[in-house]
Amino acid sequence: MGQKVRPTGFRTGVMIDWKSQWSASVKKEFPELLLEDRKIRAFINKEYRAALVSMVRIERTREKVIVYIHAAKVGSIIGQKGAKIDELTEKLKDMFNREIEVKTIEVYRPQTDPQILSREIADNLEKRQSFRRTLKRALEQAMESGARGVRIQMSGRLGGAEMARCESGMLGSIPLSTLRSRVEYGFSEASTPQGNIGIKVWVNNGDYLTEESGDGPNAQARKVSKKPARSGKR
Repeated sequence: MGQKVRPTGFRTGVMIDWKSQWSASVKKEFPELLLEDRKIRAFINKEYRAALVSMVRIERTREKVIVYIHAAKVGSIIGQKGAKIDELTEKLKDMFNREIEVKTIEVYRPQTDPQILSREIADNLEKRQSFRRTLKRALEQAMESGARGVRIQMSGRLGGAEMARCESGMLGSIPLSTLRSRVEYGFSEASTPQGNIGIKVWVNNGDYLTEESGDGPNAQARKVSKKPARSGKR
């Protein structure tokens, strides 16, 4: 038996915040709101697959629902003069009969984002590119973009083989035993004529408790103050 824990779920509530931030006024409303969040994320990921969506955060107030879309290509979501984002807002309002506001946030380093990286690998596999070449290129691009470590695992009928198998590659370090390491996880599926291929990606982007942690959600609030070194004299 393998002891596998998803890094994002392991750190949620400790080092990173929840992706859905709201509370149900009545207990029986909770399942409905939870299912609504799932439908919103599924709709956005399906409609804007080309925008390379990394994450969808949802906040609820009494008046409206605020949807934050983190993507590498926010221009394809906003459209010319905001036409597409207005269209998306109207679609979500019609689907859920709620007041909804959509905001976009650009991901500045998409090659170090595990969800975007897994999506790009899936797109390349669907274009019938060599899985070994795709795996090697993705590992090198992530490390060149500033990642401390990256690990990629593919499972399925790779290369059209009759028997499914698993291929993986790793560069750098992926420390999974400490919460302060900023290890992020992404998963995507590639639909090929032979069947679906699952892609898992782990990326180490530094440390949450130091200045080297980058632009993480809680990085600024959890920096460690550097104390001056003690001198040897007493």
